[in-house]
Amino acid sequence: MYDVIIIGAGVSGCAIARELSRLQLKTIVLEKALDVCEETSKANSGIVHAGYDAKPGTLKAKLNVEGSRKMKALSEELDFPYKQNGSLVLCFDEKEKGKLEELKARGEQNGVADLQILDRDAVTALEPKVSDQVVAALYAPTGGIVCPFGLTIALAENAADNGVEFLFDAKVNRINRTQEGYRVETGKGNYEAKLIINAAGVYADEIHNMVSEVRMEITPRKGEYLLYDKKVGGMVSHTLFQLPTALGKGILVTPTVHGNLLTGPTASDIENKEGVDTSKEGMSQVTEKAALSVSGISGRDVITSFAGLRAHVTRWSGKEGDFIIEEAKDAPGFIDVAGIESPGLTSAPAIGEYVADMVKSLLKPEEKESFKPTRKGIPSMALASDEERQKLILEDPAYANVICRCEMVTEGEILNAIHRTLGATTTDGVKRRTRAGMGRCQSGFCNPKVVEILAREQKVDESNIRKSGADSWYLLPPEEGRSL
Repeated sequence: MYDVIIIGAGVSGCAIARELSRLQLKTIVLEKALDVCEETSKANSGIVHAGYDAKPGTLKAKLNVEGSRKMKALSEELDFPYKQNGSLVLCFDEKEKGKLEELKARGEQNGVADLQILDRDAVTALEPKVSDQVVAALYAPTGGIVCPFGLTIALAENAADNGVEFLFDAKVNRINRTQEGYRVETGKGNYEAKLIINAAGVYADEIHNMVSEVRMEITPRKGEYLLYDKKVGGMVSHTLFQLPTALGKGILVTPTVHGNLLTGPTASDIENKEGVDTSKEGMSQVTEKAALSVSGISGRDVITSFAGLRAHVTRWSGKEGDFIIEEAKDAPGFIDVAGIESPGLTSAPAIGEYVADMVKSLLKPEEKESFKPTRKGIPSMALASDEERQKLILEDPAYANVICRCEMVTEGEILNAIHRTLGATTTDGVKRRTRAGMGRCQSGFCNPKVVEILAREQKVDESNIRKSGADSWYLLPPEEGRSL
């Protein structure tokens, strides 16, 4: 019997798990994928929003600003990439300047510090390559960028180090009430707990509707992106937004914490909750609209495209548009953490604390004296000094064996990723922990070697190694009739 079951190992679920690991609770996270950060949390802009966009008085506004304020200290505690680079909301029409003032006033009401309206000269002083169409901008110096999978993995590892259990490939099929709480039926057995926390992303409505008569509906909102080579990563230094519309904040142009350039996302509502394919139309839209912000971005420098889904609530008692973080009215002990679309990544640290406070009020747990707040990430040979590299190689010669030439990732880093807490079992798991395969060739050269290392370290045949999902095999096993 568990005290708490968390459904979903995305950034919200892992942030909640980390906060609950501070308490004397028996907690488990159930995840249908093979790793943390396999769904919505892996495919987004990686932006730490300042907090001027959300409607004042909403939970989204409150948690956005709180999460943004917590991110720097959290990145230092958990050792993941974060940079406070500031953001600009670009205006392209003199008649639209009033909307910048409205955003500024909204941000100030939300508690965002140091917002300024800049004229064109001031904007170009900050961003020399901004397009000639820009007439003014809202400047938010507290905006930032973060590695979304770095953040999520760090939260999960620290939670696990502090006693939270994680179970992967455990899709929830049914939830039944019991005398003491709930029984969750999965493909890997049944689990009982006093409390359930529903952090299932685009599937949060399906999980909610298993226990509640008050129906919830989530529509996946797909966003397509283009990622550019590091050689153009310095084209801009701030995150450049365009004045927002009803569907979102428009197409952005931003540097990433790893030195690339990112543009996107589009916004289209779809039915398929696994619909993360990209399209010619989407890519064209990103390219065309990004050119409004910055001149001279070349399609020749694109190294990959990808799409992510936002969990947009379209049916929920008049609260559509805000985060849903509350105990279900007709299901005591069942807490929804749903509709966590943008700025969900920014808000995650605050969401974790907010939900932990709810759990405290319901279960009255004691604090855990043994809680360890820090976690150390995987050493990066690409970023290390010569002295640090020599030390790592002396400790383990595998750090001298370069596997991914584009990102200069070594075998030592990959071994670390496999054998650490919640270690990688798939090639995507290795990629998100080390960046092996994220460079110009997009794993074209290094992937066979990564597969070999994974198989060797897990003591399995290479036919057992997968890219990410349960059916994403690289090789057919011998029993399928094909020799290896």
